[in-house]
Formats: sequence, structure tokens, C-alpha cells
Amino acid sequence: MTDKKVLVTDYTWSSTEPESEVLKKAGAGIIESADGSEETLTELVADADAILTCFAQVTPTVVRAGKKLKVIGRYGIGVDNIAVDTATERGIPVTNVPAYCLDEVAEQTMAFLLACARGVCHFDRHIRAGGWDLKIGMPMFRVKGKTLGLYGFGKIGETVAVKAAALGLNVIFYSLVYDKDAADACGARYVEMDELVEKSDFLSLHAPLTPDTEKIINEQVLEEMKEGAFLINTARGGLVDLDALYTALVKNRIAGAAVDVFVPERYPADNPILQLDNFISAPHVAFYSEESVLELQVKAAENVAMILSGMKPASVINPEVFERPEWKHLQLGE
Repeated sequence: MTDKKVLVTDYTWSSTEPESEVLKKAGAGIIESADGSEETLTELVADADAILTCFAQVTPTVVRAGKKLKVIGRYGIGVDNIAVDTATERGIPVTNVPAYCLDEVAEQTMAFLLACARGVCHFDRHIRAGGWDLKIGMPMFRVKGKTLGLYGFGKIGETVAVKAAALGLNVIFYSLVYDKDAADACGARYVEMDELVEKSDFLSLHAPLTPDTEKIINEQVLEEMKEGAFLINTARGGLVDLDALYTALVKNRIAGAAVDVFVPERYPADNPILQLDNFISAPHVAFYSEESVLELQVKAAENVAMILSGMKPASVINPEVFERPEWKHLQLGE
């Protein structure tokens, strides 16, 4: 019997069967949205007890339209596509899945780093166009002994640092919050932001998108980066001013960049930055592996199912909502 309804706004995998199996135990069934537009979501959420969302914008209008909403769950780590403030005002907990795809994002970061260092994509395009000239990629340098700078040192940053150390890279990082023991274990060294920018041969972003971090990589920062350095972004598109990055790449102010995340999410194919030989792109795929997606589906659904079943999940972005009288009945979940 499924008397509760969970609105799934969007997803990029083949089916929502794993979520359905989890939610069924909480007496809930799934409503799949045909698209992620505000108009469609506003209509469908009127009959929903919960939302599960991937990339679609869960706007204040959508949150307010969900008169029965008890929880909004994110398929992923960041919640910048959810109107958390509005949800908090309404006493609706917002959940996420903070500890998944660590290896996948770290592997994508290292793949980007090696592709930049070895000119992999540049040579591939050159050969496909009929060329066969080693000189177009010169000079190239070994990565061992080079410095990888990490902007942000959460779980993903830590995982990147471990993999980078195995390749002989020196790792430095800047982060407002970090685990000193984890940093010491992989030999990563904390530095201030200006030193991070000035000393990194590869500057990789691993921070959430907030008002303070939006366009943290701007014209000034790009001017301060080492000549010949590379920028890597597998975190959030909004961390980088892409117009400023385009200018820096055209002027060869930095050697190159590799980007997995964009604003808007599907970046226009005719944007000139995508035509540059020193720019590598991917369609927000860093999180993906068959293993990580299944893990994500199950964990995101479990968060929602727990709240619908009267329990507190471990990962709630706005735990202050549980201080409200309507949530006093909740028990801490296992």
C-alpha cells in the first residue's frame, strides 16, 4: 500500500526502480516529472509528500506549492538548486548524500590533470584533423614534483590528495573547514588563498557553491595564477567566471583548463570557449559510475523514507527545523 507520494523531478540514470523499492517500505510511491520546469513541478508537487531532485531547480515557488511536503531530498552533495531558506521557513528538512562518488570525482579530477599535462585531447584533435606533429604539444613536463592546489578540502578534496600524492605531486590546499589529521596523513599542506593561487601548477576546485564562493575564480585570480598553470573544476560551475576564463585562455595567461560543470547546466555548444584547444570539457559526468549511481539512488531514497517513517536521517542540511513542535515525534535513525 503506497498512500504517500514522492515527486522525482529529474534523474540521469535508466530507471527509478531502486528508489521505488526503498520508498515502498515507507508506504510511498513515485511520481516522475516529465520535465524539470517550475510550472510542471509546481503542478505536480501539490499532491506530493516529498521531493527527490537531481539537477532541477526546486524554487521557492515549488516549495511553497507543496502544501503536504514533509521532506526534500537531493540526489547528491550540493543543494544550491534547492530553495533551502524557503524550505526552512516552512519547517521542511532538506537532505543530501554527502559521502558518495568520492573516488569517481577524484578520478575525474586526476584524469583531467593528466590530460592537461600530457596534451591528450589536443593531440587527439590534431590527429583527427590529419596532423602528426609532436611539436604542437611542446613543452610538456612530468607531473611528479609539480604542485596541485585544492580549493576546498572536504571528503572529495581528501580523496584527490591521496591519489595525487601517489603520483608524486606536492599537495597544498585552502579550506575554511578541514580535517587536519586527514591532511597530515596524505602530506597535504594548508596555505592561504593567495599562496594557493600563486604556487599551484594545477588548481583544482572542490568547494560548495555559496554566495561567498560564487565566481571565486575571476579575472583577478586568473591573473595571479602561475604562467603555465591549469585550472580544473569538477565541483560547481558557478565557482568560475567562464568569460574571464575564456579571456585568460585566449591570451595564454594560463596553459589550459578542464571543466566538468557549467552554468547553465547544459552549456551552449556554440560558446567560443568550447572551441579552444587548451580547454577540455565534460557534461557533468564526474559523479558517475554504475556503482556510485546505485549508491546515490538508494541513499537519497533512504533519507526521504526515514523522514516519512518518523525517523531522522543522519544527513540533513537544515537540522534546525527539527526544533519545531511538528517534528518532536521523530526518532534518530540508524
